[in-house]
Amino acid sequence: MKRRVLRANRRAYLAGAATCAFACASAPGIDFVSLARAQAWPAKPVRLVVPFPPGGATDVLARQIGQRLGDAWGQPVVVENRGGASGAIATEYVAKQPADGYALLFATASTHAINPAVSRVAFDPIKDFAPIVNVAAAPLGLVVHPSLPVKSVRELITLLGARPGQLDMASFGTGTGSHLAGELFKSMAKVDMVHVPSKGGAAAITDLLGGHVSLLFDTLSNTLAHAKSGKLRLLASTGPKRVGTMQDLPTVAETLPGYEAMTWFGVLAPSGTARSVVTRVNADVGKVLQGTEISGSLAAQGFEPVGGTPEAFAAQIQRDLAKWAKLVVDAKIRVE
Repeated sequence: MKRRVLRANRRAYLAGAATCAFACASAPGIDFVSLARAQAWPAKPVRLVVPFPPGGATDVLARQIGQRLGDAWGQPVVVENRGGASGAIATEYVAKQPADGYALLFATASTHAINPAVSRVAFDPIKDFAPIVNVAAAPLGLVVHPSLPVKSVRELITLLGARPGQLDMASFGTGTGSHLAGELFKSMAKVDMVHVPSKGGAAAITDLLGGHVSLLFDTLSNTLAHAKSGKLRLLASTGPKRVGTMQDLPTVAETLPGYEAMTWFGVLAPSGTARSVVTRVNADVGKVLQGTEISGSLAAQGFEPVGGTPEAFAAQIQRDLAKWAKLVVDAKIRVE
């Protein structure tokens, strides 16, 4: 009798398990293959592709984040630099990689909001990527040569109004973030300047230091040392609020309400990457950003940690793309 009961219980258990397995496998919205892969991820090194050469702000930040993610995952995060075409080469490369979570892009506002607005790119910044997390954001600095008789944004606008088309504005190149920040300033302040594109950020700051141009929109990390030494004059930052570690530096928006020209750094994956992988990377980057060492390093460069959800990051990309695309059309900017 006891054996019959045990056999009956065993049959009932197996039947129940089979029913559960069938019901779970049939449940809508559950991709068990993706779930299993995500749970095993990462089973090998993860590549974090940086769309610019080594040594720049994007590369340095990517390596700081990548090292800590590798420690958390127990797998190396290999930073892979693929510079060229203002970041478009690396961005296209990652868009075509398998959506398995082993090739991530450390993108910027240039790769996803500016490049697609000013030139033809072989990828769709919205459809070809799964946004994961906005790592950090940073304003630019409006910096002038000290020979220019201005000490505020208001005085600069007044001078530009009195001398239309007579002052030169440097940039990193046509269609770059520094160029568009200047074009936005021209549009909102209703002034005219001559755009003088340089071959990169180093050349632009050299031109300004030499007095060959009058002003430049550049990263704060590039301009602070020169401003402190008196070689350049830093008038304002381009964010919506004053930088936390630079409360004495006003914003352009305090003179031109609504003006904002921010750059950001974020992690994206190829479209179709499992949601579980996206969620994990998002959470782990969020933990990294809470560390005092990273937050201190970001603050020293004029950056602010962002974090947030993948959905918030996706919305940011779409807003920026629409904003810069409109400016590009209005200012008739095109890079072939």
